[in-house]
Amino acid sequence: MKRLKKITGYTLLFLLLYVVYVMVSTGYFRTIENDFDGEIVKEITIAGAEDISVIPETGVALVSASPRKDPLELQENAGALYLVNLNSKDYQVKKLTSDLNIPFAPHGISISKSDSSYTVVAVNHTLKGHSFEVFKLQDTVLTFERTITNPALVSPNDIVLLDENRFYFTNDHKYEEGVGRFLEDYVGLGLSNVVYFDGKNYKEVAKGIGYANGINYDKERKLLFVASPRNFEVKVYATNEDGSLNFIEDIDCHTGVDNIEFDSEGSLWIGAHPNLLGFSSYAGGNREIAPSEIIKIDYRGKNDYTIEQVYINDGNEMSASTVAAPYQDIIITGNVMDSHFMVLKLNK
Repeated sequence: MKRLKKITGYTLLFLLLYVVYVMVSTGYFRTIENDFDGEIVKEITIAGAEDISVIPETGVALVSASPRKDPLELQENAGALYLVNLNSKDYQVKKLTSDLNIPFAPHGISISKSDSSYTVVAVNHTLKGHSFEVFKLQDTVLTFERTITNPALVSPNDIVLLDENRFYFTNDHKYEEGVGRFLEDYVGLGLSNVVYFDGKNYKEVAKGIGYANGINYDKERKLLFVASPRNFEVKVYATNEDGSLNFIEDIDCHTGVDNIEFDSEGSLWIGAHPNLLGFSSYAGGNREIAPSEIIKIDYRGKNDYTIEQVYINDGNEMSASTVAAPYQDIIITGNVMDSHFMVLKLNK
């Protein structure tokens, strides 16, 4: 009987410590005080604008959106890519994929310039599985080119193009369901990875990451940045000619970092989730709102960086921010599944 009581006591203690660990490591106890030195200049009605990327030289933004409150069979019929004219007074929106005749529920996107056009690749999640959809953008016309599938696309989240043929992408999970998925999400078991495609072959180049999410590449410094929201950090790697990576360091961001964009100075702008449990409850339909945060990282080198909180809100303005794409004095910020996304203007 005494032995049974000891086992029961230790089990309860373990469960208590586990619950406390999950709550602390996911930002559950963090106090959210609304703060932003700027204003909302536009709310654009597009549901689930999860990823946004700006083409600075043309003054347009590409938006990857899917109505994620709906079941996947509805998402793949309503998902789309949009173009937003950032130089127009009313931020004119154009749907780019009206004529697309494949199931399409886009997630992360990437853009690469080639001559007078751009290659655009979108992560696609459908009932048939995961794929990358490749497009060509000429002026404001988007033309579908091909679909890429491969077993390496286990649970793709985001992609970054190096050129028309080469890219890196993240798998945010090793397991899509079951005990493995639970351990990755709630215990924080780092099993996700980064994969490199050289135009012919796929190669895992980084692993052991807690929910590998947003990814972006600094061509000037040949640095790859990978967001790990479960661990509240951005991982920094040096890239080699063969696509392999050398780990440099983890940047502790104190928030659930998501997609990564650059400004003209090379600083990182990141949409983030300061309370991952709150986000999970919101995404599961058990909470009406979830907090949003935008941070800016000025990365100068190893152990030499500054992190600035640009925006934080309890979710009443916009829930579950995923991306913050800067352009001049505005920020286009998207989210997981709100009915709108926002254009913010910073005070000078």
